[in-house]
Amino acid sequence: MFTGLSAFPLTPVINDTVNEDLFAALVRRAVAAGVDSIGALGSTGSYAYLSREERRRVATAAVQAAGAVPVIVGIGALRTSDVLRGAEDAQNAGAAGLLLAPVSYQPLTEDEVAGLFEAVSAASSVPICIYDNPTTTRFTFTDEFYARLGALPQVEAVKIPPRPVDEAERRIREVRAALPANVALGVSGDEFAAPALLAGADVWFSVLGGTLPDLALAIARAAQTGDAETSRRLSAQLAPVWELFRQFGSLRVTSAIAAELGLLPRDNLPAPLRPLSEGVQGRVALRLSDLDPA
Repeated sequence: MFTGLSAFPLTPVINDTVNEDLFAALVRRAVAAGVDSIGALGSTGSYAYLSREERRRVATAAVQAAGAVPVIVGIGALRTSDVLRGAEDAQNAGAAGLLLAPVSYQPLTEDEVAGLFEAVSAASSVPICIYDNPTTTRFTFTDEFYARLGALPQVEAVKIPPRPVDEAERRIREVRAALPANVALGVSGDEFAAPALLAGADVWFSVLGGTLPDLALAIARAAQTGDAETSRRLSAQLAPVWELFRQFGSLRVTSAIAAELGLLPRDNLPAPLRPLSEGVQGRVALRLSDLDPA
């Protein structure tokens, strides 16, 4: 399951209501493109803004729309009890895996994060992926801590944050050496994906894959077959999109891409998040028109 391209679709929130039909359409679109798994309720899926009941409905919709394609469901929450309820709901919905970030308001200690993963590991019957996202959680994993958590039952993958592209090979080698042999190495930060996959990462957890699955797949498949030139070329043509990600955040830009493609209405994020300005939306449209999906 933790291999290839895992596509993370947006969770459309229209007039303060999760639109499951639009969400399911995004999932089906990614599945039709041939993605290896669906990542529901990741950061791109706005999980932190949703209630337990909304998350439960989204997880169910994802599994139903994905069919035979495995669905990995994000379960991060502030309290361990809420994380465990989310894990239960995701498993009852048919999730094939869980994605767990150590969400916090008070910065967590390493022992507190270990306790969280130990509790979820004991309660889970499906594989767990460590979600390392220090920008939002304010918790920084060390390679030694990856190894400690990777020894827990059910922990079968880690999703590491991006590094500069020229550090990809060294960083993949470092993390690989620290991880238990049975733990898959996944990468996030779409700009980092091509060099990381070429360096031996197992899976790309992709923001772009949820909205532009054909292009993300072309990058991933080229890397998987060792076609470094094609993978790097396709990734390089997205440099203006990566720049927009850095300026405005990947969630807002991906929301704008989905609107530009007619997949979602322009206002599709949970308040207080807002769509990009008309001027920036125009820049997104211009960048999309320059892309070569092949």
